[in-house]
Amino acid sequence: MALSKILYVEDEPDIQTVARLSLESLGGFTLEVCSSGEEALAKAPLFGPDLILLDVMMPGMDGPTTLQRLREVPSLAAVPVIFMTAKAQPQEIQHFKELGALGVITKPFDPMALPSEVRAIWESRGA
Repeated sequence: MALSKILYVEDEPDIQTVARLSLESLGGFTLEVCSSGEEALAKAPLFGPDLILLDVMMPGMDGPTTLQRLREVPSLAAVPVIFMTAKAQPQEIQHFKELGALGVITKPFDPMALPSEVRAIWESRGA
């Protein structure tokens, strides 16, 4: 299955804008941007994403809690998730993978490289 629809959950408007431009313009992906875990839970079932890009540090419901709640929705239980975080120590990356993340992208990310980084992690799931 080709990757086309990405649900992107990020509370920072500036980062949202850069990632949206990068993923839509360079990556050719269809994006649904959410500013919170609550918004992601509301929009994700209707959007039907192939992949979820999830910020770790968010006010209210953080990334790991959002992931846990998304996993409770039958149509989203198997959708791959990539965490995006500024905290990317090896033990933290390991922890996120134990939570069920397919991979971790470090912030600040390179907008020119983001689409290929997302695609590489997406393709690694078949390995």
